[in-house]
Amino acid sequence: MSLPAYPRPEHVAGALAPAQPAYDADVIILALDRAEDTIAAIASARAQTGVASHVWIADQGSRPENLRLLAQAVEGAPDATLVRLDRNWGVAGGRNRATALGTGRCIFALDNDAEFARADTLAAAVHALDAEPDLAAIACRILVHATGRDDLSSWGYPASLLPRAAESFDTVTFVGAGHAIRRSDFEAAGGYDDALFFCWEEFDFALRAINMGKRIRYRGDIAVRHKVSGEQRFAWSGTRWFHFVRNRLYIALKYGAAAPGLLPRFLAYQLKGARNGVLAQGLRAGPAALRLARAFRPRPEEAALYHLTPAARDYLARNDAAHRGGLSRRIRAELLAALPGAGPR
Repeated sequence: MSLPAYPRPEHVAGALAPAQPAYDADVIILALDRAEDTIAAIASARAQTGVASHVWIADQGSRPENLRLLAQAVEGAPDATLVRLDRNWGVAGGRNRATALGTGRCIFALDNDAEFARADTLAAAVHALDAEPDLAAIACRILVHATGRDDLSSWGYPASLLPRAAESFDTVTFVGAGHAIRRSDFEAAGGYDDALFFCWEEFDFALRAINMGKRIRYRGDIAVRHKVSGEQRFAWSGTRWFHFVRNRLYIALKYGAAAPGLLPRFLAYQLKGARNGVLAQGLRAGPAALRLARAFRPRPEEAALYHLTPAARDYLARNDAAHRGGLSRRIRAELLAALPGAGPR
């Protein structure tokens, strides 16, 4: 399996192609305004040592003045390329299109408000993937840029594992702010699902990788520094909650869950949404998830990836459910978090 043949985006600035045909890693950065932060992310990526890499910046609709600033940052650079996509494809679709531009055996996605924690972080991620062929992805530790403390809003793992943030363990997902994926596994799993736009796209990919017999490894010694405060990141406005609920339900349906069985989770989400003033978003998300699931048609060669094997289910149980206490306990926690007096989570 391979990624679709996306139309070549418009070249804006930087190299027309990587300096060498074979190299270790592509660093992909999605841009949508926030020029100052994005330029810092680009500089951090270009400063990585001990590894042959190319930096791809895919702009998804920045204002002209911000696009000019990004172009100036990579003008004449032999190791970086700025392209402009035809529209905003979201995180999932944008990463797919940026990834398709390169050929490095490792793909490192870096948020445009993040930076590598050390000059050898990228090299460490590439080495980690090379050292363990059954790893599909490396989940980085995400630190608050200003303090160096763990970014709690980017902790995408069971809360019981937070004391092990500096350690390493197998997991069932990774956080988008900073992660590395083996290109061959990314292509074999079909990349991200464009329909997700943003939220849960990493978990959806990870499920397919795990179903292929691969592992996802959290590495507390491989870190990026994130400029969004862990206490302020989740916004209960716009459409973020809609995408959160819709995408999680859609993913469950994709992998064979029956719609009636998702009702307790859906109701828990509605209680939480009501507590935080976004009930309408959550209510719209249910029908939207059903529509996406009905429209989902995997290619014949992909169909088996959406039927979890016994080995995949065992992996999920050992590396996620065992740390969360089972579905009923998780739903009770969601319900309690939605009650008056409980803050947003």
